[in-house]
Formats: sequence, structure tokens, C-alpha cells
Amino acid sequence: MTKKYTALAPKKKQSVLGYYRKYGWKAAARDLLHDIIGSFLYAVGISYFASNADFAPGGITGVAMILHHYFPVIGIGAITLIINIPVALICYRLLGRVFFFKSVKSMLISALFVDYVVPLLGYYPDAATNPLLTALFAGAIYGAGLAIIYMPGSSTGGTDFVIMSIRKFKPHLSIGTISIIVDGVVILAGGFVFGNVNAVLYGVLMTFVSTTVIDKVMYGSGTRRMLLVVSDKAQEIANVVMEETERGVTLADVRGAYTGQTHQMMMCVCSKVEVFHARRIINRIDPTAIVMLTTVDEAYGKGFLDPEMD
Repeated sequence: MTKKYTALAPKKKQSVLGYYRKYGWKAAARDLLHDIIGSFLYAVGISYFASNADFAPGGITGVAMILHHYFPVIGIGAITLIINIPVALICYRLLGRVFFFKSVKSMLISALFVDYVVPLLGYYPDAATNPLLTALFAGAIYGAGLAIIYMPGSSTGGTDFVIMSIRKFKPHLSIGTISIIVDGVVILAGGFVFGNVNAVLYGVLMTFVSTTVIDKVMYGSGTRRMLLVVSDKAQEIANVVMEETERGVTLADVRGAYTGQTHQMMMCVCSKVEVFHARRIINRIDPTAIVMLTTVDEAYGKGFLDPEMD
């Protein structure tokens, strides 16, 4: 039997009101719950553990902690918001309205928890005297909070916006590689600010732990995942996946060897954040679909890696 392949391109971006009008108050409540739980854990890692230790992790949070060291009157959450405003505005057109506004909501809630809610719990008393334990727990809890915020397709802004914007132009670039460069610069700056090599080492440790936790929670450490879905509703699934994740999808006709029945298979290569969202879509439309998830080391072709670069 000859297989028929259909390459589907992403549809036009939808508005925020259109997104919530389509999925109702349950989607809004789910997103808000993720923001609250994730922001609480994020704030515990930063405000309770790391804020009194003499080191800074990578990313915009690390920059905010460094500036807070010089301007203690301004909270870490407030500084993070101030830095994120121009970055978010620059990246607005690149990332789409839904992702932008969901991320702004997450940024506001996380800043509130960092500066006002979690400080009510006090601070880890041994942060300065036991920086190793502080870095480990700060990284783990901070990473878990970020992963929960990422799950419904949101972010805390900052380097998330920058990295995703770069990948819009260069989708073959590794998120990990871009993150290492950006985080490395911030962590090294923290070493100069706090005046010792240990600040760099603990900053690296906290960043490594948080990244590892995010990867484990968000289905592994691979920067790309491939979804293979066999379903009689593959076309409907593909339409929603393209609309909500803005990823291209390929459909193919397949035939079961035992039953001889023809079905459709959907194939989509996406990031670890997008694959979580895609799985929720699949479960919602067709809970009986056969879903296969695997890691893709490299992807060649249009929109991915140029084979001549090897």
C-alpha cells in the first residue's frame, strides 16, 4: 500500500481571549493554579534559600540577585519585572500573543510571591554558613517551580523569551547551548560581585540542579522530542497541536498488520515544553490514541539543522 504524506503548516496565531473563550474557565483556572504553585516553589528557592547566600544562579533571576546586592531596598521580584519589561516588549511579535500574556501573568504572580509572600516564612538561617546545601535545595525547588509554570505553556520571561526568540530564527540551535552561554556570563559576574571563586561554583551548582529538575519534570533532558500518534482523529489532533504550539505536523496513512485496518499517524518534532502541551491535547481529543514519545538527537531539513553544517 502506498503511504500518502501530508505536511501541515501552523495556522494563524490566536488571541488570548480567543484561547480562553475556546477552552473556557477550566483552562484559565488550570493556568492560574500552575502559576500559584509554581511561583510559590520558585520563590522559596530564590527568596527563602538563595537570597541570603553569597552567589547567584544564571538567567535574569541571577542578574536581579546581583542588582539586589547593590540596591537592597528594591526586591528581587521587582528587579526581575523591571528587567523583563523591555525584553518582553521586544519579543512580543516573535512569540505570539497567547504566550506573551500568559508569561506576563506568570511574571507578575512570581514577583509577588518572591517579594511579599514567601518572605513571611523567613529565610534559611544557614544560607551563608552552608552554601552547598543552600545551592542544592534552592536549585531543586526553584527548578520544580519553573517546570510547573512551563507546563501550561507559560514562562517567567527573561532568558526564556530571549532563547525562544532566537530559536524562532534558528530552530536547529540547542536550548541547552544558548542557556549555558547566557547563564555562564551571569554566574561569572556573580563571582566578581561576591568576590570569590566559590560564588561561581555554587552558582553553577544551583543552575545545574535546577536545569536537571526541569528536564526530569518536563520529560527528559533532550532538547527535542518526537511524537508519533496513531489515531482515527489524527487530523483533529494535528489541527489543535498546530494552533496551540505553532509546530508543523506531518500526517501519514498507516495500516495495522494484524487487523488490516487503515489509520492515520501524526508525527511532530517539538521541544520538551511543547510535547507536554501536545500530550494534553491528544488525551483530550482521543484518550485511546497510541502515543509514542522518543528523543531526537538531530533533525535535518527545512526549519532544522543544515546537513552541510556537520
